[in-house]
Amino acid sequence: MMSRSYTNLLDLAEGNFAALGPSGGGGRRRSGSFGMKRMSRVMTVPGTLSELDGEDDSEPAATNSVASDVPSSVSGERLLVVSNQLPIVARRRPDGRGWSFSWDDDSLLLQLRDGIPDDMEVLFVGGVRAEVPAAEQDEVAQALYDRFRCAAVFLPESLHDRFYHSFCKRTLWPLFHYMLPFTAPASPEPSSSSSSSASKKAPGNGRFDRGAWEAYVLANKFFFEKIVEVINPEDDYVWVHDYHLMALPTFLRRRFNRLRIGFFLHSPFPSSEIYRTLPVREEILKALLNCDLIGFHTFDYARHFLSCCSRMLGIEYQSKRGYIGLEYFGRTVGIKILPVGVHMDQLQSVLSLPDRQWRVSELQQQFEGKTVLLGVDDMDIFKGINLKLLAFENMLRTHPKWQGRAVLVQIAKPVRGKGKNLEAIEAEIHESYNRINGEFGNSGYSPVILIDRDVSSVEKSAFYTIAECVVVTAVRDGMNLTPYEYIVCRQGIATSESSSEVSVPKKSMLVVSEFIGCSPSLSGAIRINPWNVETTAEAMNEAISMSEQEKQLRHEKHYRYVSTHDVAYWSKSFVQDLERACKDHFRRTCWGIGLGFGFRVVALDPHFTKLNMDSIVMAYERSESRTILLDYDGTLVPQTSINKTPSAEVLRIINTLCSDERNIVFIVSGRGRDKLGEWFSSCPKLGIAAEHGYFLRWTRDEEWQTCAQASDFGWMEMAEPVMNLYTEATDGSYIETKESALVWHHQDADSGFGSSQAKEMLDHLESVLANEPVSVKSGQFIVEVKPQGVSKGVIAEKILASMKERGKKADFVLCIGDDRSDEDMFENIADIIKRGMVAPKTPLFACTVGQKPSKAKFYLDDTFEVATMLSTLADATDLEPIAGLADELSASVSSIDIGGEQTQSSDRTFRVL
Repeated sequence: MMSRSYTNLLDLAEGNFAALGPSGGGGRRRSGSFGMKRMSRVMTVPGTLSELDGEDDSEPAATNSVASDVPSSVSGERLLVVSNQLPIVARRRPDGRGWSFSWDDDSLLLQLRDGIPDDMEVLFVGGVRAEVPAAEQDEVAQALYDRFRCAAVFLPESLHDRFYHSFCKRTLWPLFHYMLPFTAPASPEPSSSSSSSASKKAPGNGRFDRGAWEAYVLANKFFFEKIVEVINPEDDYVWVHDYHLMALPTFLRRRFNRLRIGFFLHSPFPSSEIYRTLPVREEILKALLNCDLIGFHTFDYARHFLSCCSRMLGIEYQSKRGYIGLEYFGRTVGIKILPVGVHMDQLQSVLSLPDRQWRVSELQQQFEGKTVLLGVDDMDIFKGINLKLLAFENMLRTHPKWQGRAVLVQIAKPVRGKGKNLEAIEAEIHESYNRINGEFGNSGYSPVILIDRDVSSVEKSAFYTIAECVVVTAVRDGMNLTPYEYIVCRQGIATSESSSEVSVPKKSMLVVSEFIGCSPSLSGAIRINPWNVETTAEAMNEAISMSEQEKQLRHEKHYRYVSTHDVAYWSKSFVQDLERACKDHFRRTCWGIGLGFGFRVVALDPHFTKLNMDSIVMAYERSESRTILLDYDGTLVPQTSINKTPSAEVLRIINTLCSDERNIVFIVSGRGRDKLGEWFSSCPKLGIAAEHGYFLRWTRDEEWQTCAQASDFGWMEMAEPVMNLYTEATDGSYIETKESALVWHHQDADSGFGSSQAKEMLDHLESVLANEPVSVKSGQFIVEVKPQGVSKGVIAEKILASMKERGKKADFVLCIGDDRSDEDMFENIADIIKRGMVAPKTPLFACTVGQKPSKAKFYLDDTFEVATMLSTLADATDLEPIAGLADELSASVSSIDIGGEQTQSSDRTFRVL
């Protein structure tokens, strides 16, 4: 029986969380509940919203049981924006009594509200960027909710350190930026206010800390519990942000099957070769697939994610009408590709500040006669600052004309974290800075100006305004909005007091790394590989040497894109796609199945139901002329089985079904007739349709019939060389030669390469065989070429038509299969009653194996359930003669001979059970 309680951490993580008890952060407080009581547990069972029961069997069904036992005060839809940190600045008051709060205007989460519909309320859920004592957390949480509509999540200090510093920053963040832990990571510098266990060396070899992963899951559960306190699942959308909360969708989906969940990853997603090194790789993928929409900045990041799903979970994506989706147990998980933009109003408000103009004038005077190249980066190991300095040094050396004229201003924002890698990077940067200035500088000229302090937004905009070119040499970065901000600042604003600022044609130049998220959207930028110092130097020279007209044209192109694709456009587009992805949520039937991170929701069309044993047995017993059509691979034997020979039990069931004269039983398979004939030689009354119906025989003793008019197989001589070409180039693939068809198999090849080669082969064969009477189709790990007019659907019609001609119209039809070729059969029998091929009111049981989109109306989960169902029908077949004899005896026996005397017994009835 499926558990009715919502997930606990031991079940979800499949690990031991005892280590995260009171000393490790496991003890948790429930603070900031806003007067709400906890929600009752929700059982995970199939049904519609109104059908779900209360917590106990004795409770009556509740109208809002899927959501909460707390009546919602919300009318209309809301958007819950969930992130590691709230868009709030929290400061303790100078007198030490209480806190002051304000919005963080630079926060992307706050800015995205501009794209949300006016009638949709936005509520934020996240942590507070301040250490709030436990005694004050309830008061702070209430204040944040009342004044800012922010639900605060407070993690115990030791748990936060292991969650954020150990797993997020030492495992996920480096890995997602293509940094593998070839050596044990150095211990982080302990902060002055904390002596937590995070500052100690991780247990084991330091490459993967299982305890840190458990802390990550537990922290995600804290966020989940806070969401439960404020959510109205029937009306709310949940938008989860970034890699800190990738386990959260599983918690949410397990509690609320139909909750509308979106996720956006703001960092890169690594290639499958990098990601597959993560020991919890499948757990994270499966958690993300519990979302309805997953967003990425670029197609590269999305492609890497899709490749991981294909290689590690065997899930392939499909593209329909411009939308990419993954079919995951009946649910379509949408993939959104759209880079985030800048907040235009905020940037323009900075440009209109009164002290900006004098800062610009001051900088113009300071760099008069100089060409300024600008870099704005965090002091980060992935920003490639030293590579930029080396490239600039190379430019000065190879293009001496820029000596004394070109200046590189590098703003390096300091970061709070420290570590050996960062210290080494800082040392390299200062060494290059001193060397370049020592070699090329003089008393009136410093080629490199390094600003390693926090710079205000006004000062930064002034630097953007006077820079001829911005250079970004990050070796890996999720997005990087520096080029966008630079373009807006170079454009200026029409309301500026300086009329000359808007009258002069605008120009800008960009040299950007091809490894950052904004690169694909900046088609006019010079893209570089930052690791190649020489080409980066040439790109810098090209950028500042380019003609004024070319700079203007490139700037205009970039500004059109940046100004129309701002943060409001991004959030509006994401929410619209999330609404579209969730439009069928409350129409479909859902089941929650699986344990731990294997949990998923199976969503099915209301008309697509599991085959009910009682219903089919009742219809079977009432019928007099039955047709049973069975696929073989994946239906009677598992697809994954190496030994494909039918078991003794399968042969027994088939012989039992065939023994009833009212039954016509056929194996309808793509396999060759010789192999099928050999395997089922012990079934004399079984019909076989081999090679998708090209060959047909009604019983073992009859001759094989050819069911297609094709007799010329000259096309094989054209198709086989093409298939051989791909077989030689694709390790693990092979060709199966049938009498009527050629099949290329690639299930043992690399999944990505095999699929790619199959698509290429399909196009190649269709081109080569365009004038031949054949059809080329792809299936599950196959590409098949066969004569036209040959399909399982056609042969199913032929069998039913033959029965009609013999005066035995079918009044019961059972058709079972598992792959695309069987869909033809399901489609063709859907309207056979209207076409008069079977008796009126004939029960049709088109059944697919596995819960997946299908033209069948019924499904069974696997081959075991198929065998069980057929065995049940076989048992009903065995009992029918006995039941008939019992009825005959009951009707006719009126006397019993006892001891030689005949005793009349009209009131006795004999029944044989």
